[in-house]
Amino acid sequence: MSDRRGLLIILSSPSGAGKSTLARRLRDWDPTIRFSVSATTRKPRAGEAEGKDYHFLSEDEFKRQVAAGEMLEHAHVFGNFYGSPRGPVQAAIDAGRDVLFDIDWQGAQQIRNSALGQHTLSIFLLPPSIPELRRRLESRGQDSAEVIAKRMQKSWDEISHWDGYDFVLVNDDLDETEARLKSIVTATRLRRSQQPGLTEHVRKLQAEFEEQS
Repeated sequence: MSDRRGLLIILSSPSGAGKSTLARRLRDWDPTIRFSVSATTRKPRAGEAEGKDYHFLSEDEFKRQVAAGEMLEHAHVFGNFYGSPRGPVQAAIDAGRDVLFDIDWQGAQQIRNSALGQHTLSIFLLPPSIPELRRRLESRGQDSAEVIAKRMQKSWDEISHWDGYDFVLVNDDLDETEARLKSIVTATRLRRSQQPGLTEHVRKLQAEFEEQS
């Protein structure tokens, strides 16, 4: 086992609050942080590879894994099931590697309530204002006005769950938010629950103390 356990780092935010950019910067800062590869029952799209983009499962196999407790979180979206397999995440954190989740508040809640909940670090990103959120979505130049309107409608539901997270960051300056995010990850890696060797070390200190008494 590694000197420390890995973290399940959950990043959530409304679309346009900077989540994807900060997730990329976090992995640039520490390339050992890995994205969780989701499982899905939808068919692979052109160019998608098994185990890299998704784990592609039949609906029966997906439901079996959910029933067996092998999914940390799951949801039914637009006729297909999506979820986070527990096995690869467990192996990663046991080896001291952090796993990054880009999921919504419902998935975050499921993971926090799972068997690996004590190893989660959940962070919610807020925009500085709603007009700024809209400006960021429009400046991407990727979505139609209709899609942007739907994203804006959904944003308030997502923001309303801000108080269910360990940390909340207002992303008013990307570089400053990145620095705060790194500080949070660094500090949480030192949390007592993340250091499996502490108990043994304290026992060793106790034994040495008794030898000198």
